[in-house]
Amino acid sequence: MTVTEAAVATKKDRAFLQGKKDRSEPIVMLTCYDYPTAVLEEQAGVDVIFVGDSVGTNILGYGSETEVTMDDMAHHLRAVRRGVKDAYLLVDMPYMSFETPEAALPNARRLLGEGADGVKLEGGTEKAAVVRALTEAGIEVCGHIGFTPQTLGSRGRVQGKTFDQARVLVEGAMVLEEAGAMMLVLELVTEDLARLISERLSTPTIGIGSGRFCDGQVLVVTDVLGISPFTRKIAKRYQEYQDLTLRALQAYKGEVAGRRFPTQDNAFPTDPEELAHIEEWLRGER
Repeated sequence: MTVTEAAVATKKDRAFLQGKKDRSEPIVMLTCYDYPTAVLEEQAGVDVIFVGDSVGTNILGYGSETEVTMDDMAHHLRAVRRGVKDAYLLVDMPYMSFETPEAALPNARRLLGEGADGVKLEGGTEKAAVVRALTEAGIEVCGHIGFTPQTLGSRGRVQGKTFDQARVLVEGAMVLEEAGAMMLVLELVTEDLARLISERLSTPTIGIGSGRFCDGQVLVVTDVLGISPFTRKIAKRYQEYQDLTLRALQAYKGEVAGRRFPTQDNAFPTDPEELAHIEEWLRGER
């Protein structure tokens, strides 16, 4: 086994992720919502496979992340879990599932019971008590500050442009780390502030739309594959799924309509002797 193969085969737990920050090695995170994609992300060597509440707007057709339920998250988490072997499997706690420590604990335990290695929740200083309660219960927590879709919705804009905004974000990051957060997502934070936060924290930071200097990066898989019809400044399309898929569907329709599919190669013949008996029987039935 080569060094690369050994690294891929290593279970990517909290210590593994912390080690990547300590060695200045970028952490690769990507959202995932189903079993086939999970298998491919595993093969690609993604470090953190993340079942995000973005499943609502990207897969389920919801108008916002606030419509996503615990049942939605549990369903997609189970599917992804079946395809994940070595990656760290992170899952979002959906809207209104972690308002208090008392509410968060059973919901987080449910998600761990469905196969998650850790849970992610949005919010800064105001969520410190929730993070502390979960970590004291042995649950690994990833924080999320900056643009928080569950609370800001479509009103998202880059965070941390002013001193007052930056202070709130820095203080929130430090409080969450002190409360026990093992990782922190920075979404739509200015690149300079994301760098300062990443340098200040001992725990890894994962950026999305927050520039080049976080300890890792996360994107939404539908953006990466070109499934989403939208082009986002913070993302990069590595595949044009919509165009490729539409061409494939049109080709299928054309071949069926033109009787070019199926062909003899797609069919299963009956044994000639058995076929003769069947035809003889049918003639007698008339």
